[in-house]
Amino acid sequence: MLTIKISDPNAPEAFAIIEELSQNLYERFGSDGKNSFTDWKSDNPKHVFVIAALNTEIVGCGAIRPLSEKTGEVKRMFAKYPGKNIGQAILSFLESKAKEQHYEELVLETRVKNQEACSFYLKSNYRKIPNYGKYENRLDAVCFQKTL
Repeated sequence: MLTIKISDPNAPEAFAIIEELSQNLYERFGSDGKNSFTDWKSDNPKHVFVIAALNTEIVGCGAIRPLSEKTGEVKRMFAKYPGKNIGQAILSFLESKAKEQHYEELVLETRVKNQEACSFYLKSNYRKIPNYGKYENRLDAVCFQKTL
């Protein structure tokens, strides 16, 4: 049975899955993505980090953080086992929490090379948008947005 719960990215239960995500990103794209997740504020309710567990095994994670009062950014999305709807469950949970936090939209960035992620977000009703923020002039980045 898959369960999703709010956690802290610095909690011991989250460490292994975050490290697995970082290693996966590094092996596939040459960067572990940790630099874009250094401003986390666990005491800010607009920052939401979740872990997914399949029975007792932690199998995924994801987060949203504020870019503005109305815009949240999806970060650190990872499902250990593709094709098991783990990613979709995490994303749906995050979207629900984003609505509770009164976000009006979610945005995110992934790598152009990450075709699995691009397809996943398009199937989840995100639309491709011009690159934003620090991704503006990055040809290896692609950005998506969803109105909540």
